[in-house]
Amino acid sequence: MDFKNAVKALQIGKKEGKKFRLSTEFGKNPEEELPFPEYPRPQMRRENWTNLNGWWEYAFTETQKMPKQRDGKILVPFSPECDVSGVKRQLLPKEYLWYFRTIQLPKIPAGKRLLLQFGAVDQDAVIYCNGKRAGGHLGGYLSFSVDLTPYLKTGENELAVKVRDETDTDWKGRGKQSLTPGGMFYTAQSGIWQSVWMEWVPETYLERIVITPEYDTASVKVRVFLNGPDAGLTKKITVRESEAPDAKVICVRETRENEAELILGNFAGWSPEHPHLYGVSIEAGEDRIESYFGMRKFGIGKDEKGITRLLLNGKPYFQNGVLDQGYWPESLYTPPSDEAMVYDIKTAKRLGFNMIRKHLKVECARWYSHCDHIGMLVWQDMINGGGRSIQTFLLYLPTVLPFVTTEFRDNCYPLFSRTSKTGREWWKRECRETVHQLYNAPCVSLWVLFNEGWGQFDAREMTEMVRALDLTRQIDHASGWYDQGAGDIKSLHNYFRPLKVKPEERAFAFSEYGGYTYPVQEHLYSEKSFGYRTYQNQAQYQKAMDALAEKIRELTEQGLAAAVYTQLTDVEEESNGILTYDRKVCKWEPQEAKDFCPKE
Repeated sequence: MDFKNAVKALQIGKKEGKKFRLSTEFGKNPEEELPFPEYPRPQMRRENWTNLNGWWEYAFTETQKMPKQRDGKILVPFSPECDVSGVKRQLLPKEYLWYFRTIQLPKIPAGKRLLLQFGAVDQDAVIYCNGKRAGGHLGGYLSFSVDLTPYLKTGENELAVKVRDETDTDWKGRGKQSLTPGGMFYTAQSGIWQSVWMEWVPETYLERIVITPEYDTASVKVRVFLNGPDAGLTKKITVRESEAPDAKVICVRETRENEAELILGNFAGWSPEHPHLYGVSIEAGEDRIESYFGMRKFGIGKDEKGITRLLLNGKPYFQNGVLDQGYWPESLYTPPSDEAMVYDIKTAKRLGFNMIRKHLKVECARWYSHCDHIGMLVWQDMINGGGRSIQTFLLYLPTVLPFVTTEFRDNCYPLFSRTSKTGREWWKRECRETVHQLYNAPCVSLWVLFNEGWGQFDAREMTEMVRALDLTRQIDHASGWYDQGAGDIKSLHNYFRPLKVKPEERAFAFSEYGGYTYPVQEHLYSEKSFGYRTYQNQAQYQKAMDALAEKIRELTEQGLAAAVYTQLTDVEEESNGILTYDRKVCKWEPQEAKDFCPKE
C-alpha cells in the first residue's frame, strides 16, 4: 500500500505550489452572449419567462447594511472567485457580497404574480425588491423562488441579493469547498452560481410536481402541489409519445384531485442504452407547464447464481460508474456552458461508463436533464457538512485499518464532526429537499447519504427517513467506511489494496476505486500533483487502466454489482482524472468502450 500518497491526498491547506492558469474550450467570449440562454428547469417549463443571467453590479461589504457604492460588474451565474465572473475575489466568512440589477416592467398584469427563481446561491441569501426584503434562502446547493409581486411598481424596479458564505467554518453543507484548498479539497466559491430568471404565473399556480413511473402496471402517477388551496381546481394531464409538441397523445386525464394515475399500455422503457422519454403537459386552472418522464424501475434482487445485484427494469444491471466532482478551471462550480455539461456526460458514456456518481454537489437541473436524454445513470451524493473534520478518525484510520471502522457507531457525534444538533437538523432538511428537487429525474438511481464518515450521524435512521420519501430508488447509507449495516449496498472505497469481492445480502459495490494519476504537462493546475498511483507516461497509464478495467470485469462474475472509478477529470491539485482539468486531453482510450462494461 502506498501510504505516503494516501497521506498526501488527505492533506489540507499545506504549503501551496505554483499555480497555472487553465481554461476549457467551452464558454468562449462570454461578454458577447447571455450565459445559459436555455430555460433552466427542463422538467417544469413555462413559456412566459425572462432570463436574468448576464452582467449585474456587485459590492463587498463588512456589514449587512446595503451599500450605496458598487465595486464593479459581475457576470451571473459565475461566482466571484472564478475567472469568468470578472471579479476574481474570495468572499470571506465575515464579509457580505451584494448583487444589484434593475428590471423594467411597462405594466403589472392583473391577476398575475412575478416569481424570481434561483437555481442556487452559495450559501445564504436575502432578496430585496425596491429596497424591501422580499424573501431569502439558507443553503448553497438547492433552488428556490421569491414572490416579488407585493414590492413591484410600474417602470424600473431594483433587485438586490445579499449573500454570506461561511464555507468550512461552520456546520452547513459545503461539499469539497475549502478556504485553505489543497489535496482533495478545492477552491471555495460563493454567491449566485446557477441561473436566475423570472416568470409570470397566475394567482394560483403549480409550485411542484411529482412524477412516479409505475413500471409493473404500465402507468404513471402524477401529483401536483399548488401554492395555496385550490378549491377543487381542475387539473388536466396529457401524456405524449415524446417531448415534441406535436407528438401523438397517448392518454389524457382531467381531475379535481391532486393526484392522478394514467395508463400507458405498451410502453418503451428508459435505460442508458435506450433513453426514451415521454412528454407530459400539466394544466391547473390558468397555469400550464411542460415536463417529461422515463419509464424505468430500479431495484435489488438475486441473479441466477443467488448473488445480490442492482436491477434495472427488473433485470440485473451492472452500474459501471465514474466519480464526478463538477469543477471547472475557469468557472469552479458553474460549467462554462450548456455544451460543456453535455461534453462531460457524453465523454463518460463514450468511455464505457453508464453511471456518474455526482460527488458532494447538486448540479443545476439542466445537467440531470442531459443525463436523462443522453442515457446516464446518476448516484446522487447528499452534501456533507458538520464541523472541522478529525482527519485521524475520518481519513487516516480507515485508510490504514479499514476493518476497524465497522466497530464504531455513528451516534458518537464528536468523532464524526457532528456535535451541533442544529447542524444535524439542517442536514435532514437539505437531504429531504434534495430528494424532492431531484425526484422526477429518470437518471437518478441511488442516493448516497454520507461519504467516508464526514459529518455522518444516525445513518440507519437517515436511511429510513429517505426510504419514506422515495421508495423508487436504492440507498448507500455510508459510502466508503463506517458502515452501520443499513442501506441497499455494501459500499467500499479501495485505493491501496487488491480489489476483492465478498458478496452478502446487500449488493456489493466499490463506490470509489482507482485514482490512477498521469500528470499531463502543460495541462496541470499546480506544480503540486497527486493521486493514489502515479504513471509518468501515457503508455504506462493506458496499460494500467486496461488491466484495471479487466479486473473489474472479472469481479462482476464474483459478485460485484457496481463500481465507481475515481475520477472523470483532474481537479486542481488532484491529477487522477481520465480527462485533464481543462478537458483538452483524454488520457485513456479503451480499445472498445464496451469492453469496460461486463458482458450480460
